[in-house]
Amino acid sequence: MRLGCIIRIFLSAMLLCSASQRATAFQSLPPPVAPVRHTVLADGHPLAVWEKRAPSPKQAILLLHGRTWSALPDFDLQVAGEQRSLMDALATQGYAVYALDLRGYGSTPRDSSGWLSPERAAKDVAAAAQWISTHAALAKPPVVLGWSNGAMVAQLFAQRFPKQLSALVLFGYPFDPDMKIPVQPGLSTPLRQTNTAHAAASDFITPGVISKKAIDAYVKAALAADSVRADWRELHEWNALNPAIITVPTLLIQAEFDPFAKSDAHARLFVRLGTADRQWIVLPNCDHAALLEDAQPAFVAAIHHFIQQPRPPK
Repeated sequence: MRLGCIIRIFLSAMLLCSASQRATAFQSLPPPVAPVRHTVLADGHPLAVWEKRAPSPKQAILLLHGRTWSALPDFDLQVAGEQRSLMDALATQGYAVYALDLRGYGSTPRDSSGWLSPERAAKDVAAAAQWISTHAALAKPPVVLGWSNGAMVAQLFAQRFPKQLSALVLFGYPFDPDMKIPVQPGLSTPLRQTNTAHAAASDFITPGVISKKAIDAYVKAALAADSVRADWRELHEWNALNPAIITVPTLLIQAEFDPFAKSDAHARLFVRLGTADRQWIVLPNCDHAALLEDAQPAFVAAIHHFIQQPRPPK
C-alpha cells in the first residue's frame, strides 16, 4: 500500500476525532431504555442476544465482547448523567444494534463441556447473525464489530461465514498475523476462576479520558454479569486467522494508548487483508476501552462513516 494512502487514513482519523471532541464530549441522547433480550439456539444451546434499535433502522450491527466481560457491561453501560452505552449511541445513529453473550458469559450458560473454543464461538456468532438477518428484516446482513478477543472471534466468523455479514469492524485487535499458538495439553475440568474488581478496572489506563463514576459503574456491572471467568481451550484454533481470506469491507480501529493493539501487528494485518475496501483509523488520547471513554463519539463517527460511505455495486 502506498505511503500517501496510509497518511490519508491517519489524517482522516485525527480530523474526525478532533472535530467530534471539540463539538462535545458526548451527544445528547434520549433517556435510555432497557435492551430487549432474545434467545437464539446454536446447535440446541441457548444464546442471549440483546437488542436496541432505531425506529426505522437502516442497517443492523452485531457487537462481540472481549475475553473477560459480557455484552451488557461492555456495550450498554448505564451511568447517571453520562453517555457510555455504545448500543444507545449506535441506535441513535439509526441502527438496529444487537449484542451477543457467548457461552459462559452474561446470560448465556456454559454448555455441558463447560468450555468455549474459537471455532465454537465463530459458529455461535453465525447462528446469531443468521437470526438477526431474519429478525431485523433489512436488505443487508449485519455489520459485525468485535472488541479485543471478540475482534478475533469476529474475524474467524468472517472467514468461515463470509455471506453472513456485510462489513467487519475490528477494535482492540490483539493478534499478530505472524503469531503461532502451540497446541497445549487440554484441561479436563474448567478452572471457573472468580473475577475481581481490579480486573474489571484494568482496561482504564489513560488519565482523564473517563470519569471515576463511569469506571465504578463498569466494575459493578461487570462483576454482576460475570462473577466467574469463562474458560477457553483449543486456543491453537486462532492459528486459522488469515486476513487474506477476508473479502468484506473491513474497518480496523486502533486507540493511541491501547497496550494490546500493536501498530506493527496492525500493519501486517491491514496490508494482508483480502479486500481492497479497508480503512485503518487511529483514535488519539484513548486506550483499550475507547468505546466506553470520552472518545466514544469519535469511535461511533468512524463506524458510521465507514458503513455509510458509497460503494460501487458488485
